[in-house]
Amino acid sequence: MTHIEIEITAELVRDLVRDQHPDLADRPVRLGARGWDNQLWRLGDDLAVRLPWATGSADALLRKEHSWLPTLAPRLPLPTPVPQRFGEPSARFPRPWLITTWVPGTPADRTPVTRAADAAKTLATFLTALHQPAPSGAPAGRDRGGPLADRADQFAKAVTSATERGLINEPNAVRAVWHDAVTAPQWTGPAQWLHADLHPANVLTADGTFCGVIDFGDLCAGDPAYDLAAVWLLLPDDTTDHFYAAYQPTPDTATMRRARGWAMARALGGILIGHAGVHGRPGGKPTWGPPAHAAQQRLIATIR
Repeated sequence: MTHIEIEITAELVRDLVRDQHPDLADRPVRLGARGWDNQLWRLGDDLAVRLPWATGSADALLRKEHSWLPTLAPRLPLPTPVPQRFGEPSARFPRPWLITTWVPGTPADRTPVTRAADAAKTLATFLTALHQPAPSGAPAGRDRGGPLADRADQFAKAVTSATERGLINEPNAVRAVWHDAVTAPQWTGPAQWLHADLHPANVLTADGTFCGVIDFGDLCAGDPAYDLAAVWLLLPDDTTDHFYAAYQPTPDTATMRRARGWAMARALGGILIGHAGVHGRPGGKPTWGPPAHAAQQRLIATIR
């Protein structure tokens, strides 16, 4: 992560809105969250301003959301942050930014679901609606939604790093889950719309279940197994069957195997990011560790 040199403050956000969208300038501004790519500032009660701050790729991700999400969002059964206005780069802030709808809720890495069966059905309904054939001009995933084998070197390095830090106790079991997924038949169906970043910090909860999905910057077309990894990352133990009973069409065994492999890769990433957060290192997020460790244990149990 490389933070931009300009400090983002409430005053800056107010100035940007006043310059480019003066009809919204009287709304109060307050910090909502600092994410991986963007900062989120509340703009009144129902809007939010998203500004890139920590990665060079954030500009393109925001432009992608602005282009595609307004078309996709109406068919999705959970609230999403729909872009309303675009902010052009300027002398005040040399990067693009968005004004979107505000989605209330608490990220699942901070408040996990407690109504497991309801959450499984809600997630399945959301992904059933999203996973439709994407048009030929849909964006391709950066390294998501394609063959797992493309990530083999990165996965191996993550296993080694986590093992050396004492963060995983059964590296061979972790590798076994991955090997089973890599050797499964590849996706041969049409490329489907994917959220492609369904980790616990990007799914919101309220009243024990899911109530919204945020951060569509990695939206792309590809193998639905990548998103189906969320079953392991977001849901409590013993809820996989509830999810697959509600998700349509029912995935074949190969797709479920690939989903487990992607889930293990995402869990490893969450474990390492959580560890970095505990030790105060840049890019670390301590709340990512617990759900990632829980997901890893659920996945290991599938091969025992």
